[in-house]
Amino acid sequence: MIELKNISKSFKVFRRSPGFTKAFKSLFKREYDLVRALEDVSFKIDEGEMVAYIGPNGAGKSTTIKIMSGILNPDSGSCVINGKVPWKNRIDYVKDIGVVFGQRSQLWWDVPVEDSFELLKDIYKIPYNQYKSNKAMLTDLLKLEDIIKTPTRQLSLGQRMRCEIAASLLHSPKILFLDEPTIGLDAVSKIAVRDFIKTINKEKKTTVILTTHDTQDIEALCKRMILIGKGKVLLDGNFEELKHEFSEGGELNIDEVVVKMYKEYNV
Repeated sequence: MIELKNISKSFKVFRRSPGFTKAFKSLFKREYDLVRALEDVSFKIDEGEMVAYIGPNGAGKSTTIKIMSGILNPDSGSCVINGKVPWKNRIDYVKDIGVVFGQRSQLWWDVPVEDSFELLKDIYKIPYNQYKSNKAMLTDLLKLEDIIKTPTRQLSLGQRMRCEIAASLLHSPKILFLDEPTIGLDAVSKIAVRDFIKTINKEKKTTVILTTHDTQDIEALCKRMILIGKGKVLLDGNFEELKHEFSEGGELNIDEVVVKMYKEYNV
């Protein structure tokens, strides 16, 4: 389903020392640093798996998701997802994926959520019967009945995130990328989102890749965890096995396990 081999990605970042003189000089000569976001990242994910892709800020999680969703091209390496190369077969490929970025929106800000759904139906060319069925299911499971006719800008963060997840699944994607989907949500909204993700994974065999700093999301949803740090995959394994490995015979909760992993690998 998903296979990454030796994916690397670097960015040129503009740097300048403080002060007016330095700012003036930078107008004529810019200095850049080369930042290695990813370095030889490799892993496989099977159909129907739910995988937590974790790491500290700046580790390369979002860059990996953007490469897997076709937004970015890697500098080197290969990525084949559902038989397609994301950045080469983008038009056909996006029909198979749904993407939710916790700090980005795919809903139109000033129109009711339902109008955004209609626009997405036309963009993805979803057959009417499939669209009607999916919208009814998503509206019911995510409890959107009372907010679907409200403009996006008038929704709370929790309401908007539920609508974002629904929007990403209208076209029945086989793979769902979730980048911080519960960021800033209250406890009730988090539980609703987690229950929904488990339901679609069980009923539709949707493959889910989750990046998050919320350890409760990991414990509730994922059996497998991939740890990335400084652009490299440091650890890949079953969560219960990793928990046993890092507990050293004692009982640790997931927060303590993740902290130990970060310290062990100096990330």
